[in-house]
Order: sequence, then structure tokens, then C-alpha cells
Amino acid sequence: MTNPYTAPPVPQPTRPAPRWARKRYLLPALGLALFIGVGIGAGGETTTTRAKPTAADPRPTVTVTATATVTRTSEPEPAPTVTATKTVKATRTVTARPATAGGDDSGGDGSGGDGSAGQDVYYANCSEVRAAGAAPIHRGEPGYASHLDRDNDGVACDT
Repeated sequence: MTNPYTAPPVPQPTRPAPRWARKRYLLPALGLALFIGVGIGAGGETTTTRAKPTAADPRPTVTVTATATVTRTSEPEPAPTVTATKTVKATRTVTARPATAGGDDSGGDGSGGDGSAGQDVYYANCSEVRAAGAAPIHRGEPGYASHLDRDNDGVACDT
């Protein structure tokens, strides 16, 4: 059988490196030397021939200027005045009772003669009671109603 592959080349005795191999090391070394030389020449201090600079030498200076602008305005106008008006409507219902059999309406029923104990008064809410100046109303007094006594303690419209 024949071998389809060729045999690798046999190494030859050492010989000097070709020219292209020398360039591989020489050119980067020269480039490095060039950059080092440029860095040394560009950095550092500059030397002058004069020991002291004179007043005639131009020097750059930095100047900062700040300007403040004030705008004066006229006095502010006062806010409009608002007046709140509350209208309270009080309703007082008085029902007349028929006269007693004695025909005497001067307080023979033990009301004290002022006639207030015989009057029925109805207030729709506590605002009406306060507007009439009757707050607080105790149980048994004219104008007391259970819808005015929220906590059911016997005193209606007790604030």
C-alpha cells in the first residue's frame, strides 16, 4: 500500500535566522526607543537664560466677574376679602290647647302662670334648637324629641 500523506521535513542543522526574523525584534525595539525619547524631550521643565522674569513679561491671568441684577416690583395687591354669611332658619310650631273646664287660663293647671308648660314645640334639628336659644333640652321639657338626643342620655342637643 502506498501512503497518501507526505513525510514531514527533516530539520536541518542550525543556521542563521532569516532577515525577516531580525526585523521582528529590531523594529519594535527602535519604536520603543523613539517613544521614550519623545517622552523625555516633551516633559519636564524648560530652562531659560534669565534668572528672574521681569515685569514686561506677559503672563496669562484669570478674571472672574459676577453681575447681580435686581428687579424692583411694585407692592403686591392685597387679596380680596371674603365675608361669609350664614342664614339660620328657625321654625317653632305652637299648638293651642283647648281651654280647661274652669275657663280660667291663668295657670290653674300648675304651670306657674307663664303658659310655657302647656306649649308643644317641635324642632327638626339641633341647629334650630340653638337658633331658638333652647339648647340643651332635657327629657320632659317642651321641644325634647328622641331624634335630637343622639346618645340617648336624656339631654338633646348637648353640643
